[in-house]
Amino acid sequence: MESMNSSAHAAGHATDYAADLGRYIFASPSSYHAVSEAARMLIAAGFTQLSEREAWRDVSGKRFVIRDGALIAWQAPPGIPVGAGFRIVGAHTDSPGFKVKQDPTFGHLGWRQLAVEVYGGPLVHSWLDRDLRVAGRLVDRGGRALLVESGPVARIPSLAIHLDRDMAAGVTLDRQRHTQPVLDLDSEGGAELVQALAQDAGMAPDDVAGFDLYLADTQAPAAIGLGGDLLAAGRLDNLSSTFAALRALIRASDHGDGTGFMSIVALFDHEEVGSASSSGAAGPVLEDTVRRIAVGLGLGEDEYRAALAASICVSADAGHGIHPNYPERHDPTQWPHLGAGPMLKVNANQRYASDGIGAALWRGWCDAANVTTQAFVSNNAIPCGSTIGPITATRLGIRTIDVGVPLLSMHSIRELAHADDLQGLALVLQEFLTGAS
Repeated sequence: MESMNSSAHAAGHATDYAADLGRYIFASPSSYHAVSEAARMLIAAGFTQLSEREAWRDVSGKRFVIRDGALIAWQAPPGIPVGAGFRIVGAHTDSPGFKVKQDPTFGHLGWRQLAVEVYGGPLVHSWLDRDLRVAGRLVDRGGRALLVESGPVARIPSLAIHLDRDMAAGVTLDRQRHTQPVLDLDSEGGAELVQALAQDAGMAPDDVAGFDLYLADTQAPAAIGLGGDLLAAGRLDNLSSTFAALRALIRASDHGDGTGFMSIVALFDHEEVGSASSSGAAGPVLEDTVRRIAVGLGLGEDEYRAALAASICVSADAGHGIHPNYPERHDPTQWPHLGAGPMLKVNANQRYASDGIGAALWRGWCDAANVTTQAFVSNNAIPCGSTIGPITATRLGIRTIDVGVPLLSMHSIRELAHADDLQGLALVLQEFLTGAS
């Protein structure tokens, strides 16, 4: 990643934080890579991985578990007082884009092309004419999964304006016909993509029995703007929150076991497609993990329920900053700006889970962390999206607060954030997880 301008916001090192985030993003082209990088960070900070398939003999201290593209990590004291509760930060590891189909390549008009389907709700036109890599996991016949990543191998070419003069008025793309990337000329002897990825990973091509592969940009995150304090990168929605949650938990764990409650970070997959999966927020992965930890810490059922009643979840997911070229698309009186701090996200129809009590708590943590905050409310005529917040509140029945950093170009292949907001979110989440206020 290009280095941040050292003169911009030197106090507080927000640009250094953004540079660290950029490196994490570039190393995480898929949810599986994001979880692998998260595990590496946690292990370096003294966390120990547990297996869901084994009995958990000791759940206290620093622990984490992985389920496919999801990870749950925690810092637990040896015993949790009844009613102390759990403090949970939720985020997600996936981003909208394209997933490779099961019959991955095909020949057409002299070209070898990659068969893809749309994943979630990307700004499809932003993927045109980009140098793309393929990343994800290969699974062998024994069920072993290996992470794989190619170099720049694919491109979704746009149509020249000379062949469609109407394109000057706007690009209209058919999500099937116009989004299949080219890989190479369809000549004999060319290596098929999956076989080439297998060889690079040290797996015999004939051993590949399954895969989950996605397209990703090859351009590294970069510091841009006159002051160098803007971060341009893919997957800021929502690796900006994933990284902030991890950094907060690791820093909070340095305080030891004196918090008197359990600090948890839950990183889910499949948020962009509704969260309804075994590794998504609508599945039981968080509820099962929290219950297993509570049992391991000696809480009975009634004590567990009492702890849930005292628990809080901060759902961290990126939001929309005011767009200078489209102000009419925002609420006419509440304009969150990039650089003005992480946002409290509120919606009357419970698309976000924040309420008045949660808002007061959030502002208290922001004050304690010396971080400014701002509110996001949608234009009444433009329904907003949703997050894992309402899902978590529904599944666990705990108070949940929706927050996130403001972005421009959300769901583009390359989004834009401000370094101060990115670091500010991590600082507030650390305050939340340390229990200092």
